[in-house]
Amino acid sequence: MRAPDILRTAARALRGNPLRSALTTLGIIIGVASVVVMVAVGAGTQAAIKDEIEKLGASVIMVIPGSANVAGARLGAGTRPTLSDEDAAAIRGDASGIVAAAPSVAGVAHLATAIDNWSSGVYGITEDYFVARDWQLAAGRLIDDQDVATGAKVLVLGATTAEKVFGGTDPIGQTIRVNQLPMEVIGLLARKGQTMDGSDLDDVGLVPLSTARDQLFGRSTAKARSVSMITVKAETEQQIEEAIAEVREVLRFQHRLTPGQADDFRINNIAESARLQEESSAALTQLLAAIASISLLVGGIGIMNIMLVSVTERTREIGVRMAIGARPSTVLAQFLAEATILSVAGGIAGAAAGFAGAVVAESYFEMRVELTGEPVVLAFVFSALVGLVFGLYPAMRAAQKSPMGALRYE
Repeated sequence: MRAPDILRTAARALRGNPLRSALTTLGIIIGVASVVVMVAVGAGTQAAIKDEIEKLGASVIMVIPGSANVAGARLGAGTRPTLSDEDAAAIRGDASGIVAAAPSVAGVAHLATAIDNWSSGVYGITEDYFVARDWQLAAGRLIDDQDVATGAKVLVLGATTAEKVFGGTDPIGQTIRVNQLPMEVIGLLARKGQTMDGSDLDDVGLVPLSTARDQLFGRSTAKARSVSMITVKAETEQQIEEAIAEVREVLRFQHRLTPGQADDFRINNIAESARLQEESSAALTQLLAAIASISLLVGGIGIMNIMLVSVTERTREIGVRMAIGARPSTVLAQFLAEATILSVAGGIAGAAAGFAGAVVAESYFEMRVELTGEPVVLAFVFSALVGLVFGLYPAMRAAQKSPMGALRYE
């Protein structure tokens, strides 16, 4: 018997009991749908983490001051003024593979206009800061070295902050009071959006470093030229580790630390933290997909059980076919085809259900999903293999029956 004839015969046999056929494929449908949804949600989470890395800067290093120790109590990173403008200059001059090293001071300031007011994070920066953090300009101009040298009362706003204090009006050229200090808005930053923890990267104001230090927040009494942070950008993401080592070496030399002394600063690789989160997400996705795949095996066992029952029920049919000349291989092929059709049909229905589930997860549960063809193809192929493997034993049982023995079966 030819393959098309075998498939038609198998399909006709399955149509004879549609309810049983549908229930038999249920395990495969659930398994494939689960795999598709889990992989889609996992891929969406990894894509979101990659987007966050791009927002924060894939090759950015944050250097923050060390911890102060008061009466035996360690006050935490950033409480000891150990970094300065000179440290940033030394990093730019002595460390190779560095695109920018931007010192900055940070604080919270109250911004007010005739329209509204808002409290926002304000950073005193130099021109290098825009390069280090990949900030793009939407309108106006950026702060330059001349602004820093003269202590200019100018301000560049993030998109969120501009909306809060100016509403829908154009902020460029307008005056805003920052902690009661009148300043001119000279630039508007392009949107960056939010991070996964909900932090709004656009809720920010940028002023010249000298202006922030002398007129907004005040100089440190311990170290006049101290800074809150030095943002370092390496040439490429692959040079991050090398850049960290060189920055540490430069700062230890600057601070005259002996080999036995601990660093009085801390270096954070923000992209590495996000990357570890991405790896954890990928591992969790694989675990969930593996758990979901167990239902495929359960579905395969269900197919095998139903096919064994079918062989028993159709013993006389098998005997008649063999008596009129059907070979055991033909009987084997038919029952194997029935099992494969059941699993493939379940795979198709499961893939459709998985796509629908992913859409529901994105629309109603606000989960980011990434639908690709690869998990669908893998689940589909796996379901077909399940049908072949678990349908083989019942098919062999059917093929091993003798014609006379089958015809005597009551």
